Amino acid sequence: MIDSQELQALDSYSQAVVGAVERIGPAVVSVGMARRAPERLRRRGLDELVGAGSGLVIAPDGFVLTNSHVVSAADRVEVRFQDGREMAAQIVGNDPHSDLAVLRIPGSGLPSAQLGDSSKLRVGQLVIAMGNPHGFQATVTAGVVSALGRTLRSDTGRLIEGVIQSDAALNPGNSGGPLVDFHGSVIGINTAIWAGSQGICFAIPVNTAKLVASQLISHGVVRRAYLGVILQRAGVDRKLAHRFGLETTTAAVVTDLDPQGAATAAGIRAGDLIIKAGERIVRSPDDLQVALGEHRIGEPLIIDVLRSDERVRVETTPTELRDAA
Repeated sequence: MIDSQELQALDSYSQAVVGAVERIGPAVVSVGMARRAPERLRRRGLDELVGAGSGLVIAPDGFVLTNSHVVSAADRVEVRFQDGREMAAQIVGNDPHSDLAVLRIPGSGLPSAQLGDSSKLRVGQLVIAMGNPHGFQATVTAGVVSALGRTLRSDTGRLIEGVIQSDAALNPGNSGGPLVDFHGSVIGINTAIWAGSQGICFAIPVNTAKLVASQLISHGVVRRAYLGVILQRAGVDRKLAHRFGLETTTAAVVTDLDPQGAATAAGIRAGDLIIKAGERIVRSPDDLQVALGEHRIGEPLIIDVLRSDERVRVETTPTELRDAA
């Protein structure tokens, strides 16, 4: 710990960084993974492929939050603390749609992080990123929130909403580590670096991470609503948009349907232009995905569509997306 005389020698910015790092640092871990190498590599004497990332202890009884892409292909996972302790970890749940996963390590009374509220973030706010880039454990960088509300595609193609953009320096190995405010509260989980750019890094908002982690811990999967439509972005005729008082001139056109899906059962047809789902205006397929992500499975969802020159309101009951794990 730094004594009062040393703190006086630091400016307020440095004091804030040091204080936040001391609060969150013990809960930040290195996550190592190994998986069986493909046959062509085993013939050359390489039995395993290894990788590394970062993670965050979110509960004293051993739950660790990290990125899905860090551990999804792993046969073996290990967690290492800054004090040198190493523990084998089990994957409790993995959600590639949000690029988040929860691990479990043995023990109790472990140092754990305080999870904040990402809805209170402001552009320009100072933030700290912690992790293990290129294997350099317990690395700290600082920057600002560059933008809020970004969207990012996961490896599965689904949209991750509300992503935080920052300029805190990240490198391979930072994935799964925390983005922290100057009070030492976690406000995001670092997930991606924009290839070919400098100072453009992304983090999943902690409010999303809390929801995903709670479902993974409770059920091992994240349950998501499923309508059963294949969509493309399409324009809306301006005369129709004016006639029906629409707030948008684009929508999501239904190009195909799952014969067993909720949309088919409700009477939605190929060629329908979806313009609204619940209270959300639908300007593109992504908007419908967000609406479904917010919707409770098994409850009615009103879908407004343009069909020929008519506006039709359809009541659907989305089911559970079965490949959500």
